[in-house]
Parts: sequence; C-alpha cells; structure tokens
Amino acid sequence: MVSTWLGAIFARDLRALRREIEAYPEDRDLWRVAPGITNPAGNLALHLAGNLLYFIGTVLGGTGYVRDREAEFARRDVPRAELLRQIDAALAAVSQTMDHLSDQDLAKPYPQAVGGVKLTTGDFLLHLAVHFTYHLGQVDYHRRLLTGQAAAGQIRAVLPTELATATPMPKP
Repeated sequence: MVSTWLGAIFARDLRALRREIEAYPEDRDLWRVAPGITNPAGNLALHLAGNLLYFIGTVLGGTGYVRDREAEFARRDVPRAELLRQIDAALAAVSQTMDHLSDQDLAKPYPQAVGGVKLTTGDFLLHLAVHFTYHLGQVDYHRRLLTGQAAAGQIRAVLPTELATATPMPKP
C-alpha cells in the first residue's frame, strides 16, 4: 500500500532529523549561520516539524495543531529539547495519520489548495516527503560545515533499510 510506503519514508526522515539535531555538539551550534546561509538547523527543524504537524497531522488527521510558519523561521535559540519534542510530535502525528490512509484516499484531492493549486493527496504527500529530505540534507550540511563533524557512520540518514518493504538478504 502506497500510504504505508510514504509513512515509512516520513518516519525514517523524522528519525534522521532527530539524529542530526542530537549530533550538534552544543545547542548554540543549531543557531549559528555562515555567510550565505539564512536558515540555521534550528529553524529548519521547526519548519520541517511544523510542516508535517500541519499538512499531515491537522489537515489529514484532524489533530488540531495550529501552525505559525513565520515563527518557524523567526524564532531563535530554541533549546534542543524543544526541537526534539516537536520532531517527536510530528512523528506521532504522521504515524497516526498515515496508518489510516488508504490508496483510495491518496487518489482523492488534498483537502486544501497548496500554493494556489489543487493536488491529489498522494501527489502532495510525495511533495512533502521530497521537501523534507531536501531540508534534511541542508541540516546535515549545516552541521558538518559549522562544526567540522563528518557524517560517516554518525547520522545514518535516509537508510533504505528503514523503508517499508526492506527485508534482510539471506547470508550466503
């Protein structure tokens, strides 16, 4: 079922975002910027969590989360613990909502226009997944650029082993 696959991708990427945020040596590093970078990792984490909490949790799941998109980019120095709570809340909302979507639901129109256009729910969820992964890569790059930490072996972002259809290969 496509909704199961999409749900697994969202869950995998939210867990990867959590690992990225946890990997910053100091809370203040989450908010540092270098020339040409306008959005530090803290704002990207707030944006990614808020995006899924609203578009999946509220619009599709009826959670009632009220989004403040401007604050996602305007807030500064939010403690890491609060960022992690937001990520965990998004994971819970996504898991609960995606578990109840059918392939027929994905073929229906998304309940609200986005960016001035109407889309099917499946098309918009795929967009949200790609959007999420784009910003996840920015968070990883931000962390490595500003802290000097290498990614190898630490973060394990976007692993194919965490996809819904992943099954271990038999050992020879």
